[in-house]
Amino acid sequence: MSSENEKFARLGRPKRIWAVASIHGDVDRLGALHDHIGPLFRPGDRLVYLGNFIGHGAAIAATVAELLGFRRALLAMPGMVAGDIVFLRGAQEEMWQKMLQLQFAPNPTEVLGWMLSQGVGATLQSYGGVINEGVVAARAGAVQLTRWTNRLRDAMRAAPGHNNLFAALRRAAFTDDEGVLLVSAGLDPGRPLAAQGDSFWWGSADFAELDRPCGGYCRVIRGFDPANGGVAVGDLAVTLDGGCGRGGKLGAGLIDPDGNMLDLLEV
Repeated sequence: MSSENEKFARLGRPKRIWAVASIHGDVDRLGALHDHIGPLFRPGDRLVYLGNFIGHGAAIAATVAELLGFRRALLAMPGMVAGDIVFLRGAQEEMWQKMLQLQFAPNPTEVLGWMLSQGVGATLQSYGGVINEGVVAARAGAVQLTRWTNRLRDAMRAAPGHNNLFAALRRAAFTDDEGVLLVSAGLDPGRPLAAQGDSFWWGSADFAELDRPCGGYCRVIRGFDPANGGVAVGDLAVTLDGGCGRGGKLGAGLIDPDGNMLDLLEV
């Protein structure tokens, strides 16, 4: 597999794309959305989770288990292949990866404090971590901190499929004909896709003002709005974030390969 394929998901020319916004650990809303999508999904469709399925909510491990279970159910359908279901990296998944490598941070106490303020504590606790123990370990030095992060990693690996899912995250997804680009939180319109870096998961304040195709894509769809502005459908930019896991609903869009919105769901 090439480096580019490891970073991006090519969706080919799908019949339809189901794009799921940030979930943030709300397993009940995710289950309700899956109940809606399941009977309507058919071979030729693609399912893209737009990142931030962990963080904030109180049922992180259960949410990941629900994602994996629904993936297995869809892949059991005739004609389905693994690449038809894509998981993007969001800010929460990026922070979780950094959490597992916290011993390498030059200022781990500050980094841990900032990540906790951004909602990563829910994921930490879901995998058996204790926040106060992490703070103590960060202050104690690399050896004790490594032991603490190793326990988190071991707990994640002990949950069937969880480690594999996090290892399979992509930065963005797009159709072959450059019709639709799907990202987690945004992008920098002045950079090519390969140079976006963390713009994909931290977003851009100018996303809603996109007024020209980015890299040729006629529709750019994101699943998380850092400003929590709600679902918004523009001529070019689409935000599906309904605030799920933060007191709001779980948003999802059904999109054709030319970028037209066929349906907009909220559960």
